[in-house]
Amino acid sequence: MGLLSNKTAFITGATSGIGKACAEEFAKEGADLILSARRIEKLNEFAEILKKDFGIKVFSFKLDVRNYQDVKNSISSLPGEWKKIDILINNAGLARGLSKIYEGDVENWEEMIDTNIKGLLYVSRQILPLMIERQQGHVVNIGSTAGHYVYPNGNVYCATKHAVNALTQAIRIDTVDKNIHVTSVDPGMVHTNFSNVRYSGDTAKAEEVYKGIEPLTAEDIANTVLFCVTRPKHVNINEIIITPLQQASPAYVNRNK
Repeated sequence: MGLLSNKTAFITGATSGIGKACAEEFAKEGADLILSARRIEKLNEFAEILKKDFGIKVFSFKLDVRNYQDVKNSISSLPGEWKKIDILINNAGLARGLSKIYEGDVENWEEMIDTNIKGLLYVSRQILPLMIERQQGHVVNIGSTAGHYVYPNGNVYCATKHAVNALTQAIRIDTVDKNIHVTSVDPGMVHTNFSNVRYSGDTAKAEEVYKGIEPLTAEDIANTVLFCVTRPKHVNINEIIITPLQQASPAYVNRNK
């Protein structure tokens, strides 16, 4: 029996990075998984590996969290047994660009706002009533140290993660009488595809971000999420800020030459 046997977890953005690592860690602990992402072929391949390696059930489907109607339709049409969702990991998110606010690309702004804020809201709006109906559940929002500190040229991305911080608190307040656990896990520098996306596929620039330090891994964050969702029922981990040892804040990093 694993720590999450007889539990069902819904993870958004599950094909890479933190979302993928959470899926693997939860599968090891016996959770059945609902996985969503935009890259359906890659998602389905991953789902088959999890089922084969860990003997769990997996329900996977294509989803762009920015599209409310798709979110609503997809979740409302889940088979009955898959609507008993114990854990929601709002992981889908991204950064686009790194520029002064007066030079920013508005399309990048809209993508970050639509994904990081509205996507989290859309999914939560559909899942929370299912949890409230059963008077149990745990919502974990993957935030960022950028939700606590603004750093140079991070402007809109930082604003979206500040919003995630505020929304996590709001969900906790609004569901405090519903037996719902609500947690924000807020990482600093994690070596995933994050920087590659931010720099539109410029791998050289992306790797410069991690030069001279040992960054966190997606597995580090997945282990932290697992800790949060396996506490005793009377315990709620409100927030965890986790950084590499060499990072004091988003703007202060000790790099080895």
